[in-house]
Amino acid sequence: MNFQWGKVLIAALFEVAWVVGLKHADSLGEWLITVVAIGVSFTLLIDAGNKLPVGTVYAVFVGLGTAGTVLSEIVLFNEPVSAAKLVLVGILLLGVIGLKLVTPDSAPERSEA
Repeated sequence: MNFQWGKVLIAALFEVAWVVGLKHADSLGEWLITVVAIGVSFTLLIDAGNKLPVGTVYAVFVGLGTAGTVLSEIVLFNEPVSAAKLVLVGILLLGVIGLKLVTPDSAPERSEA
């Protein structure tokens, strides 16, 4: 994994934080943390998208964020869990890993029109 894919991973972790914050923040400090997490998440995503294929970057970002949000709701907020939910999160993660594995570590050169 190169440095740019590391940015996508960190951006997804901040995505989980801000999505959880959107639902559970109830004080000014928690809302500030949520806003900072949004800024960090999108800054890293945009930066990585400038150097990697943007479609794959976005799919990996959203997939990891979705899986992380579902798992954080289960672990931190006692969301009901079922085998089907865990299997579907696993399938989502397999898709994300597969996309990452078949994607080159650099974006194709842009042609000037």
